[in-house]
Amino acid sequence: MTELITTPITSALLRGAIDVEHTATGVLPHRLPTWARQQFPDDYLRMVEAQPTGVRLAFRTAATVIELDALPTRTGYCGAPEPAAGVYELLVDGQPSGHGHVPGGIRHLVDMATQSTVTEPGSVGTIRFAGLSAAPKDVEIWLPHTEITELVALRTDAAVEQASDRGRLVWLHHGSSISHGSNADRPTASWPAVAAARGGVELINLSLRGNSLLDPFVARTIRDTPADRISLKIGINLTNTDVLRLRAFTPAVHGYLDTIRDGHPSTPLLIVSPVLCPIHEDTPGPGALEFDGTRVRFRATGDPAERAAGKLTLNVIRDELARIVEQRAAEDANLHYLDGRTLYGEPDYAELPLPDELHPDTAAHHRIGARFADIAFGTNGPLAAN
Repeated sequence: MTELITTPITSALLRGAIDVEHTATGVLPHRLPTWARQQFPDDYLRMVEAQPTGVRLAFRTAATVIELDALPTRTGYCGAPEPAAGVYELLVDGQPSGHGHVPGGIRHLVDMATQSTVTEPGSVGTIRFAGLSAAPKDVEIWLPHTEITELVALRTDAAVEQASDRGRLVWLHHGSSISHGSNADRPTASWPAVAAARGGVELINLSLRGNSLLDPFVARTIRDTPADRISLKIGINLTNTDVLRLRAFTPAVHGYLDTIRDGHPSTPLLIVSPVLCPIHEDTPGPGALEFDGTRVRFRATGDPAERAAGKLTLNVIRDELARIVEQRAAEDANLHYLDGRTLYGEPDYAELPLPDELHPDTAAHHRIGARFADIAFGTNGPLAAN
């Protein structure tokens, strides 16, 4: 049996990560920098940020065997079914070539009502891919988008080299749990991953489940991150968390865009309003999570009459985002707007309904991603290559 070579896991082998933390166990990819994490208001956001949606190990090798040791942290929710283990996906020269889970791991239990967590310790596990071609090849291992992943060791039966730059445009996207990939059954099935593959771009996914809230530290991170194309999906979390009224929403959007433009003055920037979500189209939040023993679902608890007092709904947000972009685009030719219902609207809901009334399933993620790629990255699209 050939002795396996251990290769140190460094930032040079990671794509889609903003920062790498060295822990007692290994290395932990982050999607926001250290200074931003110091401004987090709660442990829930810390957990979400460290879930590596869009993050992948990327290298070149002739190895026929690849082993990865990792320590997962899996999150469950009080009153909801136990989540499935996260999926690790192997791509060889861009083609799906295997997938699996890492056994063991730490378990977090979250109370959504209080955002409090209880942690149960766990152990490091290993995923192994074997029977690969002995020819030199580009390898990517996409990390689970639903669980924190500490990377402990990478072993192969041939040397590993840093992957070459493919010369692709870097697309940075920020959004909510939908953009994070909730309800997609594997990391490359999230709609941003689908769109990136179809559009031929390199993805940095800064989406944060439940936390697309116009936070200044996210705007500053986007400002400071090199990117060729940027998109922001704004709205659903502002409605279902009920954190702003219209009076505060408008200047918050302007300030967010001002900050991003400080670092990306002319980068093509696409503002995407919410996809269709019937429970919040005209009903404000906050949203509530329910489990009836067979199905998890969300519902809106606000009163439509409260719109008159400035409460946000998806239609209110769409109208205001369109107005803001139209106003700013008079002096910013690289700022664009896309109504999210173009990606997923009423006909799509009739055909591919939201299983929990909030998040698309894998098939709907694929539809959203394919449409986004064709609209945004296609010929004459707002994020198309020049």
